[in-house]
Amino acid sequence: MSEPTAPIAASGTFVLGGFTDDPIAVRRLGFGAMRITGPGIWGDPADPEIAISVLRRAVELGVDFVDTADSYGPEVSEDLIRAALYPYDGILIATKGGLTRQGPDQWQAVGRPEYLRQCVQMSLRRLGVERIDLWQLHRIDPKVPADEQFGAIREMQQEGLIRHVGLSEVSVDDLRAAQQGLPVVSVQNLYHLQQQQSQALLDVCTADGIGFIPWFPLGGRTLVAADGPLAGIAERLGCTPSQVALAWLLQRSPAMLPIPGTGSVAHLEENCAAALITLDDAAIAELDALG
Repeated sequence: MSEPTAPIAASGTFVLGGFTDDPIAVRRLGFGAMRITGPGIWGDPADPEIAISVLRRAVELGVDFVDTADSYGPEVSEDLIRAALYPYDGILIATKGGLTRQGPDQWQAVGRPEYLRQCVQMSLRRLGVERIDLWQLHRIDPKVPADEQFGAIREMQQEGLIRHVGLSEVSVDDLRAAQQGLPVVSVQNLYHLQQQQSQALLDVCTADGIGFIPWFPLGGRTLVAADGPLAGIAERLGCTPSQVALAWLLQRSPAMLPIPGTGSVAHLEENCAAALITLDDAAIAELDALG
């Protein structure tokens, strides 16, 4: 078995909620638990024991930040996390709520306060905890006034059901509006080498000490293919294209918290080893130009 802190420890740490009176330090390279479910993020994985092995191996490699959502499965990801990792000693389990599922690859936001409360209560029950360390609003529902959604979350935080609050797929304006009543410690937006539309938000997060969690951090298969645009850099550095993509994210901002997900132990180990890769100035310049 590898040393518990290797190789993820090389990614460094970030303090979630460093501007609050209850901060949490996590290693910057985490694990996203979406892909441990069935096709279309729907139903059980083909082999639940493999999913459990992936989760446990992630922790062995030093991961202490696991991101999930009640809609992954739905419910399946949270159930597997509990089966594999409970009681979560030294591990921050972040989850999300506010999306409903109608079938494989189908998602619809519901932000009514009573539904958001149900999301939190059911995640507490599935994960077996009395408080969620980081609960994120999966999407702001455009059919419900944003203030009502933020107010419901604030109430649950004040009641002790939620320790820290995050948002997902938001703009700078959304973040600023939420901050009027919520101490937002993280945002989770689509971001990778070839998709940087959230750069302005990343800049705000970096300046304000808010964690930025890029979902889909590896981009499409073409980006990280063995013969893709990152292959030359990967060959020169003695690593894989996927590791180049993750290393670029880690060096992009100290607030960046990538959460690559997979249902394979081999892919997990490859992703975690990206923490050991340091991109030189030439590689950074080439990648920035590509982006």
